Amino acid sequence: MAKNKRSSGNALARLFNQNGVKMILGLVAAGSFAFAFGQEKIQQLVAGAAPSNAACLDQFYREAPPYLMKDSLNKHSYPLCFNGFNVMYSGVSKTPLWVAEALTPSRLSQKIPREDSFHEETRVNAEHRALLSDYRASGYDRGHMAPNADMPNKEAQFDSFSLANMVPQAPKNNQQVWRELEEATRALAVKQKQDVYVVTGPVFAAKKLKTIGKGVIVPTAVFKALYLPKTGAAGAYYAPNDNSQQVKIVSICYLEEQLGINLFPQLSEEQKRNTYHLPLKATAVKAGQPVEYSNWDAESQCAEEVSSSQLQEVQKQFKSAGGASSAAAPAQGGSASGMDADAQNAIVKQLIEALLQYILQLLK
Repeated sequence: MAKNKRSSGNALARLFNQNGVKMILGLVAAGSFAFAFGQEKIQQLVAGAAPSNAACLDQFYREAPPYLMKDSLNKHSYPLCFNGFNVMYSGVSKTPLWVAEALTPSRLSQKIPREDSFHEETRVNAEHRALLSDYRASGYDRGHMAPNADMPNKEAQFDSFSLANMVPQAPKNNQQVWRELEEATRALAVKQKQDVYVVTGPVFAAKKLKTIGKGVIVPTAVFKALYLPKTGAAGAYYAPNDNSQQVKIVSICYLEEQLGINLFPQLSEEQKRNTYHLPLKATAVKAGQPVEYSNWDAESQCAEEVSSSQLQEVQKQFKSAGGASSAAAPAQGGSASGMDADAQNAIVKQLIEALLQYILQLLK
């Protein structure tokens, strides 16, 4: 009996030693594998999840981002490249200054069911970041500037719910007037089969501005500027940020004077002074019927021209901003915050799963 016990014990020891060696070899190999896998896989995942530099600039007409003409607007500003739209975010107002997107018939042919996922933008420094709690019980909606319904895929849809894409918006303005204008803008692209370049954002026109939460400034109005290269039609919607449900159509020059922003640097002053009868509802858009000319704005002060060097500088900011899963350096003040938590967690999860599979294969 003792002999049998010793034999069994020796066999178990040999088995343990063999498996222990295997385990050690497996862990060593896995460590080497992890280093190689981690570097390559993380690069692949980040490159796959984030829009490329070219895709980022594609959201602008002729790759020219809107240009902030006032130095005060540049304070604590963050150029942010998202999937499907771009934002110049202000750490002063804790809202976007503008949001740009290029709408095409093919992009809008993708119908993505709405899934609310409002979230704070971690690429913005904490002291400049709008918080979910800022909007809670404020009496204002979290109003999308680039609307969820414009988004062609789940990644873009998720990005659209970033608070960097939101302004405090009066409920009736957001839910009725603004919704109808967004639908009309999409109809211009879909029904008339043309590209529509859009710049949307807030207007802060009062001497004394209201705030909600910890310093999120409430706009006095919201705007949506459009340019349709196929026909040359241009103009903008301008709506007071209240429950009056009023809206007027103005020239791009009118907006630029209000904002201190060159909204479309590649358009001439003549193009910006032309105003067209933009549709107020999607039902007003008819296939084969271009938007009709309205009037020439001779009174407004258009933004000054942007030099090629100035334009290249802001283009570089958006190229370095990368995508929604990469760091975006503030234009002024603050530091880059690195890859966001969701992207890191996804990469770590995939890495761990791959390592476990690799180790199990070694132990077989």
